[in-house]
Amino acid sequence: MSYFAAAVVRGSTGWSAAELDLGGAADIDEVAELLREVEPDAETSLLFVESDDTYLAILRLDDGDDLRVFGSDSAFAEESRLGALLLGDIKSPALEMDDVVEPATPALASSTDEESEQPAADPDADPIGDADLLANLGISAHRLLALCAQERMLPADVTVELGKVIGCGDVIEELREA
Repeated sequence: MSYFAAAVVRGSTGWSAAELDLGGAADIDEVAELLREVEPDAETSLLFVESDDTYLAILRLDDGDDLRVFGSDSAFAEESRLGALLLGDIKSPALEMDDVVEPATPALASSTDEESEQPAADPDADPIGDADLLANLGISAHRLLALCAQERMLPADVTVELGKVIGCGDVIEELREA
């Protein structure tokens, strides 16, 4: 299973990013430690893990403590070792996709007439974890779930949209292009 793991940290000078290798991590605590090591004094540390153009997991640490985790689909934990590592301990589901009522943002609308309507939500997606983990950064739980549920939105697309709102989009794109 291929993946891209972007650690994005906000310190006193702004956002910076580093790609993480999660292959040697034995559990979620080791992943959190890898995230802490990127910038030990970071105010906010985020880890975006995109897997096989299908799944997205987001981890967050504030001041190096209080790990919060969100997964776009619980199937990720069932289908891969990485998914089980990141999402295996999560028992509580995120809000139900049926509860997502926020309309698509103009940036997410398609440019063709045929596809100008808001894409339908993926009926099979089962998001889990803390969908509110980016709320104080400008991404409500409903908006996060709506982004993850849109058909034709790859995890990389969701990461780009989140990065734009949070203010770290440029550092994520630089990392992806490196």
